[in-house]
Amino acid sequence: MASTKGIRSVIIASSVGTLIEWYDFYIFGSLATVLATQFFPKTNPTAALLSTLATFAAGFVVRPFGALVFGRLGDLVGRKYTFLLTLIIMGGSTFAIGCVPNYETIGFAAPLLVLLFRLLQGLALGGEYGGAATYVAEHSPIEKRGFFTSWIQTTATLGLFISLGVILLTRHHLDADPAKSIAKFNDWGWRIPFLASIILVIVSIYIRLRMAESPLFAQLKSEGKTSVNPLKESFGNKTNLKMVLLVLFGATMGQGVVWYTGQFYAQSFIENTCHIDFDQSRTVIIWAILFGTPFFVVFGALSDKIGRKWILITGMLLSVFTYRYLFGQLLETADTSTRTELADKKQIKRISTILPSNDTAINTTTSTYYTGGMVVNETLGDTLYAQAGRVSTHPVKKMSRVLGDGDYWKMVWIVFIMILYVTMVYGPIAAFLVELFPTRIRYTSMSLPYHIGNGVFGGLTPFIATLLATIYTADKLAGLMYPLIVVGVCAVIGILYINNRPAKDIDGPSSK
Repeated sequence: MASTKGIRSVIIASSVGTLIEWYDFYIFGSLATVLATQFFPKTNPTAALLSTLATFAAGFVVRPFGALVFGRLGDLVGRKYTFLLTLIIMGGSTFAIGCVPNYETIGFAAPLLVLLFRLLQGLALGGEYGGAATYVAEHSPIEKRGFFTSWIQTTATLGLFISLGVILLTRHHLDADPAKSIAKFNDWGWRIPFLASIILVIVSIYIRLRMAESPLFAQLKSEGKTSVNPLKESFGNKTNLKMVLLVLFGATMGQGVVWYTGQFYAQSFIENTCHIDFDQSRTVIIWAILFGTPFFVVFGALSDKIGRKWILITGMLLSVFTYRYLFGQLLETADTSTRTELADKKQIKRISTILPSNDTAINTTTSTYYTGGMVVNETLGDTLYAQAGRVSTHPVKKMSRVLGDGDYWKMVWIVFIMILYVTMVYGPIAAFLVELFPTRIRYTSMSLPYHIGNGVFGGLTPFIATLLATIYTADKLAGLMYPLIVVGVCAVIGILYINNRPAKDIDGPSSK
């Protein structure tokens, strides 16, 4: 095992690349509402948003295939070069999305190209996480494996954090006039976060090229004991296949849904159901992530002392029993029916912009003020056509709420509680997974259940929850049916069939 100084270098080298891959992967979801207007017809905004979320989800669906392809490669040729390859594919795909012309320029080729690059992102991420988690675990001492691998667990949430931060910084620094800066961002500035990622990828490639191979894999390779057919050994062996399925349905399925409900669906719910202002809906998540991230390490370290199982199960059960209340509180915080309108402060602002077609876009925004510092902005967007001399018959209506300080921080703490659940289920999961499978097939065996649980069950959460809310419009919390059922079933299976086993020597006899 590596020395303390050595393991720190291993964690930093692994985490930087993994964080960049998560940033690349999640920036698409963070910009879903903007991308919906760029790559899909604007005639039906709801359908465009659902199409964007479906494209976002497609990247998750292919993650298990990436786990099989790169997991096999990692068990055959090594951890280092495999997750170096995944980084290159992810970085190239992200940069390419930033270069795709919009729907108005190339029609349906635009969403098809974006879907292709999104699928490549999913394949790359399918190979990245298993490699990074395995690499760190195989350098870690038994008694601190949960602690050391938990640093890898922070990268997914920090990748989301950085993606949101880069988006907000870009959105407000394209022009001295805030309104013009936002307009430029929605027009072409959204490409910058995608294109800029290539710089981070190049730096990470340099770092990873300097990494050494995992000592456990290097030893197996020198002894000629590496797997000849990792897929067959992982899934053709009845005992190992049974463990893979148990891990999926008793751990990673629920863990993945908790992760995406507490962060991505929470953001979507705040923006699209509570109608909170674009900036505030992002900064609420940013603050909650900032406060919650240290707990990944806290629960990872705690799992070294009391075991992994009950920390995972507790996070799932808390989610099941409190989600409806917490999301209900988000709705209540954004509700204007319990507030008093300050009629004397009402403002109406009209902005006219000449478009490249010589048509005139007319945006009329009515700002209504309420007690508690809330401001509701309702914008009616019309187009005055130069040739026809008429106004659009289907004006675009938008509504957003700006929260007062008290309501804003209340919403931050509500999301923080959800992210605390995320840290409970996610902090110990890497150590939990690597200890279940032998070194010769570990990359393959742990990657598949992880990426089905997180990529399919978890990644589809925003899309399925939004779809349910669209179908059952009478209940604004209808989207929670999916996470409550999936997480509840997973928790029951985990309680009944998963052992709270102590940490074990992963390079012991079972690894040979």
